[in-house]
Amino acid sequence: MSFKNLITGAIAAAAMAGSAFAQDVTVGFVYVGPVGDGGWTYEHNKGRLAVEEHFGDRVKTIYQESVPEGADSERVMTQMALQGADLIFTTSFGYMDPTINVAAKFPNVKFEHATGYKRADNVSTYSARFYEGRAVQGHIAGRMTKTNKIGYIGSFPIPEVIRGINSAYIHAKKVNPDVEFNIVWAYTWFDPAKEADAAKALIEQGADVILQHTDSTAPQAAAEQAGNVVTFGQASDMSEYAPFPRVSSIIDDWAPYYIARTQAVLDGTWTSVDTWDGIGAGMVGIGEISSAVPADVKAEAEALRDALASGEYHAFTGPLNKQDGSAWLADGETADDGTLAGMNFYVEGLTATIPN
Repeated sequence: MSFKNLITGAIAAAAMAGSAFAQDVTVGFVYVGPVGDGGWTYEHNKGRLAVEEHFGDRVKTIYQESVPEGADSERVMTQMALQGADLIFTTSFGYMDPTINVAAKFPNVKFEHATGYKRADNVSTYSARFYEGRAVQGHIAGRMTKTNKIGYIGSFPIPEVIRGINSAYIHAKKVNPDVEFNIVWAYTWFDPAKEADAAKALIEQGADVILQHTDSTAPQAAAEQAGNVVTFGQASDMSEYAPFPRVSSIIDDWAPYYIARTQAVLDGTWTSVDTWDGIGAGMVGIGEISSAVPADVKAEAEALRDALASGEYHAFTGPLNKQDGSAWLADGETADDGTLAGMNFYVEGLTATIPN
């Protein structure tokens, strides 16, 4: 479901109901990192603040930051439900099973799980097509590298992260056939020390472009210290490092979705849905491409962004083979959402292995 449709529905419902909402609600948010991480959690918390601003006294929000995935998150969700939360957003992949478990115990509470795939009558799922942003980053990376070595800091080897690596590589390779990707797995979403170490290791291996699927600004700082290393903001603009080393970014904008889903609870129209939107719907933004990027490369990247947004171009368009050389997509064929959602393979040309 498009969150454009969700927003349109919310506005229509509000117009019909006027100011007489069915009830006030309490909305909870469970965060995997601190709200000041400058990336993933920071943007989710901006969405929470937008809910408060939009609804005023009609809605109360509560949140818990730096909640580990697993049993700890289940305890936090349970406590929020016991405190009277009507709607709970759980904002990390590893919260999937805990969300399902707690939702079964509280059938009258609505749950929304980010980046997962398990749903129930009172559990929705939502995510963004981050791989579209990775395509734009890959294009810029392939055009700007001088060593032909691009480093990628991965968090966990889940489909969301693997999709991003593949998308970035495909589009870097299109504009630079000599490009190589080195991948370091940090096994964390947010750990500045580990992220900095990963960035330094990749730079020592010759990478002069670093992409990241981790949430802190530590890789930006490591690149700035090294000099002549290009980086990209992850989940948030990270513009404090612009115009260099951060030359652009992927920005997650959750506010419209959070407002629409809260509105649905207020007016009694909430149902379990799956939402997966990208650049075109505004859930994924491309941060300003800085002056450090040559004008022709910037124009190419913006054209790619616009083609992805309009649907004229799909980031996974054949001919593409899997890493083992087996055929995947024929010329002009595009990947289906089911394959993308469960992606567990690299594309041809990547030499790394996916950890178990």
